Amino acid sequence: MIKHHPSNEILLLHTKGELPLSLSLAVSAHIELCPECQKIQQALTEQESDAAWTVPCKHSSGSNSVDAAVETLTADSSSFNEDLSDMLSSIMEQAPEEVLFEATAPTSTKVAGKNYNLPRAFRQFDQLKWSGIGAVSRARIVSEADDVRGSLLHIDQDASIPQHSHKGYELTLLLDGTFEDENGKYERGDFIWLEGDHQHSPYTKEGCLCYAVQNAPLHFVSGVSKVLNPLGKMLY
Repeated sequence: MIKHHPSNEILLLHTKGELPLSLSLAVSAHIELCPECQKIQQALTEQESDAAWTVPCKHSSGSNSVDAAVETLTADSSSFNEDLSDMLSSIMEQAPEEVLFEATAPTSTKVAGKNYNLPRAFRQFDQLKWSGIGAVSRARIVSEADDVRGSLLHIDQDASIPQHSHKGYELTLLLDGTFEDENGKYERGDFIWLEGDHQHSPYTKEGCLCYAVQNAPLHFVSGVSKVLNPLGKMLY
């Protein structure tokens, strides 16, 4: 059961198309996996649609002015509908009877010898290049301004990432499997947002695939793992 969701503010920005690609991918994939957020997004979409079509009218007072405005709008609408109908008819007459080619996108990715199904948002990336350090593999997807990186991350079964923090934020969307840290256990679809001052050490018993967005490298904070800090950028 999904317990961690994007905030309503993030969902609204996504609905308006105002999120950067790195975060929009995560929100789209989460919505696909989460019935609760599907309902919220539908409500937000209807809200934004209503707002877009609600245009204040400025006209002089008096019934004659109102009647004239309604008459003009009706005439324009009728003309527009006729033109649209003619255009669609023309398109349909020229359309081929059979679809000769249909583009298909990959629905899964293979890493560490295992196939994982991907949400639709990630199927546009058909040439994933995986690289790894130990039990962790990464496939970079997005590189944006302000050092924002979006990557698929895979952790092998019975493995963990040593205690670390980030100098910025970290968003993790769990796509398959489970993992746990000091704050609890996470399951498929969980949308986990952590600020830079948060420290954790994710561990997975069965292995997991995540989508991670970060704007700063990992910084290892405990014991001998500190010697790995020069390699933190490899997971970022």
